Amino acid sequence: MLADDHAVVRHGFSMILAAEPDMEVIAEVSNGREAVEFGDKWQPDVCVMDVTMPELNGIEATRRLLQVSPKTRVLALSMHKDSVYVREILRAGAKGYLLKDCSPKDFLRAVRLVASGKGFLSPEVSEAVLDDYRKHVTNPIDLLTSREREVLQLIAESKTNKEIASTLNLSVYTVEAHRGRIMEKLNLHSLGELVRFAVRNGLID
Repeated sequence: MLADDHAVVRHGFSMILAAEPDMEVIAEVSNGREAVEFGDKWQPDVCVMDVTMPELNGIEATRRLLQVSPKTRVLALSMHKDSVYVREILRAGAKGYLLKDCSPKDFLRAVRLVASGKGFLSPEVSEAVLDDYRKHVTNPIDLLTSREREVLQLIAESKTNKEIASTLNLSVYTVEAHRGRIMEKLNLHSLGELVRFAVRNGLID
């Protein structure tokens, strides 16, 4: 399954995979919600997951996908070399992290390694991951529930409480309660601080 909000990128990777006799693309989706929904339905062996997608990013989508399709192995795909993206999606359960400017050969190698249960990191990000690991800092985002991380992303994307309530099928009151708990848990006091926190933790681009 390919999950990427850019149709051209999806089409390109789909063509590369379709040319391989031992691979088949069973679904192409454009956001994290669809990745979870179709993953639950199709139970793919591998999901190539874009890290930054609107509404529900690849990090949160990976967590949820692995809950509904535990045997699926996630290969993260991104143009970001920043350690925060790598760290968070690996912590969410991804088996590998590949940069989008990779060669078709590296892409296929990464897919096959991940499909066999092994890990894969683009060489360009491995040093950043090691540096990040050495710091070993506890991340405040761990204080948030999956739903709170989802609400935080939508707030950071400038969605109103009413829009968030509509997107998540919640009441405005519940969204306001989530917002309050997020601010309290993270000790943040303004929308600007929330947005900066979301960017630092890879929830939004």
